[in-house]
Amino acid sequence: MRHALFGTALLALTASSISFAQAPAGEPEFTPERFRSHVAFLGDDRLEGRDAGTRGYDLGALYVATQFEGLGLKPANGDSWYQQVPFVKFAIDPSRSAVTVGGRRFAHGAEVTVSPSAEQGPRTFEAPVVFVGYGIDAPEIGIDDYKGLDVRGKIVAMLGGTPKGLPSDIAAHLNSEKRRMAEKNGAAGIISLRTTREAAMRPWARAVARAGEPAMSWVGKDGKAFSPAPAIGFRATFDTPAAEALFAGAPRTLAQVLADAEREGSKPKGFALKPRVRFDQASTVERTTSPNVLAVLPGSDPTLAAEHVLLMAHLDGLGVHDREGDDDIHNGAMDNATGVATLIEVARAMTSGGQRPKRSILLAAVTAEEDGLLGAQYLANNPAVEKLVGVVNLDMPVLLYDFKDVIAFGAEHSTMGPIVARAGARMGVKLSPDPLPQEGLFTRSDHYRFVQQGIPSVFLMTGFENGGQEKFTGFLSGAYHSPKDDLNLPFDWQAGAKFAKLNYLIAREIADAPEAPRWYSDSFFGKTLAPNAPKAKR
Repeated sequence: MRHALFGTALLALTASSISFAQAPAGEPEFTPERFRSHVAFLGDDRLEGRDAGTRGYDLGALYVATQFEGLGLKPANGDSWYQQVPFVKFAIDPSRSAVTVGGRRFAHGAEVTVSPSAEQGPRTFEAPVVFVGYGIDAPEIGIDDYKGLDVRGKIVAMLGGTPKGLPSDIAAHLNSEKRRMAEKNGAAGIISLRTTREAAMRPWARAVARAGEPAMSWVGKDGKAFSPAPAIGFRATFDTPAAEALFAGAPRTLAQVLADAEREGSKPKGFALKPRVRFDQASTVERTTSPNVLAVLPGSDPTLAAEHVLLMAHLDGLGVHDREGDDDIHNGAMDNATGVATLIEVARAMTSGGQRPKRSILLAAVTAEEDGLLGAQYLANNPAVEKLVGVVNLDMPVLLYDFKDVIAFGAEHSTMGPIVARAGARMGVKLSPDPLPQEGLFTRSDHYRFVQQGIPSVFLMTGFENGGQEKFTGFLSGAYHSPKDDLNLPFDWQAGAKFAKLNYLIAREIADAPEAPRWYSDSFFGKTLAPNAPKAKR
C-alpha cells in the first residue's frame, strides 16, 4: 500500500489531540508529532524499504545525518557522519553444490542444503565425520560435548539448537557460538542435524527456500570477509534421508539420538561415524558498501567524558521483494523506523535545555541488521570511540497500544537493570519477564554484538499488558517482515513519545551515574565474555 511522505491534515489533528503530557520545567518534552514525522519519512515508499547498499538506504542515512547535524551533534567518524562498511554478498551455486555421504550423493536443495562461502568459485573437501551431540563446548555450565573426541581436521555433525531446560538467553548465545567452538576443537566442517522439535517448527521445504538467499559479511582491513570461525570452511544442513545415511553402522541410530534429545536436560554423547563425507561447494560473490551513521555528544564531566554510552538503532530494512497484492515494498515502519525515531528524539532531549550528560553519548544508526547484525558487528570491531561502557539498543517497539509494561533484555545481567526499573517507575511502566523465550530475542538484535565484546547492554520491548499481547503477536503474524509494515498500521504515536522518554531516562542515568555499568558477578555473560572486568554483587 502506498502512503504520502507527510501525514494528512486529519492525522496531524489526531496526533496533536493526544500530545504527550507537558514536561515539567527543566525536563525535555517528547511529542507524538515529532516522533511520527521521522517514521513517516523513513517508512515512505520512496525509500524503497531501506535495504543496505541501496539508494533508499542512503536517503535514510542522509536524513539521520542531517537530523544529527541540526541538533548540534558532532560527527563521530573524524569529520564524517558516515562509517562506510564494506560488504561481500555471496550465494550458493546450486548446480555445483552437493554433499556425498559414503558414496551416495545428495544435491543441494534436495535432502541437504549447503551454505555458501565468501570465496568465489568451486571448492571441495572430504574427511571423516564425528557426531558431537549439540556441539557445545561450555564445561563451566556442565556441557562438554567435545570431551574425549578427536575432531581435528574432521567434519563434526551436531544437533541443531541446545539441550532443553537452559535459560533462553544463554541457549541462544551458545547456539550462536557453535562455529567458534568447533573451530576451537580443530574441526574443518560442520553438518547440522535437525531435531524433532526443529523439524516440527520449520518444515524442510521452508529451509530449502531460505537456502537460496544470499549471505553477507563485512570485509576487514585485510580485505577478507569476516567470519566468526574462518577455519570452518564447509557447512551443510541435513534432512532425514541424508542424516540416516550418515548414521549407517553407527553405535546408535539417528532415531535413538533424536529421541534422546527430546528429553529435558539430555545431552547425547558423541562418537565417530563410519561414512566419509565429501563437500562440493560453489558460490557467486559480489561486493557493496553501506554506511553506519555516527554522531557524538561530548560529555560535560572532565573525567567521565572519556567514557561513552552508545545509543543505537538499525536503519536498514528488507527492501523490495515478495509482492503481496500490489505491494512489494517492505517499508519497515515498525521495524525499524520507530527505533530510529526514538534515537533521534532521545538525541534531541540530550541536547536540549540544561546540562549535557556527564559521559559522552555515541549515537549510531547502523546498517545491515537484517543481514545478520553486520553494521553493529563492524562498529564493535572497528570502534569510533576508545571507551564504551554501556549500550542502549532501540529495535522495533510495537507501538500499536499504550504499553504499561516493558521487557528489558539484558537487564538482569548488569547494574543497568535497576536503572531501567527506576526509569520505568518514574513513568508508571513496570518490568515484565520475557513472554517469548522461544524466540531468543536477546541475541537477535544489534546490542548482542557488543555483549560479545563484553559490554553491558540493554534492549527494551513493549510488553503484553493493556492488550499488548494481542497487538504484539498480531503484528508478528500479520505485518512483521512484510509489505504490511507501513504507515497504514494503527500506530499509537503517543506511545512512541512515551517509549522515547523512557529510553532517554535510562540512557541519561547511565551517562550521569558515578560508576559505569557493571556485569553482575553471577552473570553467565559477564563471567564468560568479560572475565577480567570489575563485577557488581546483586
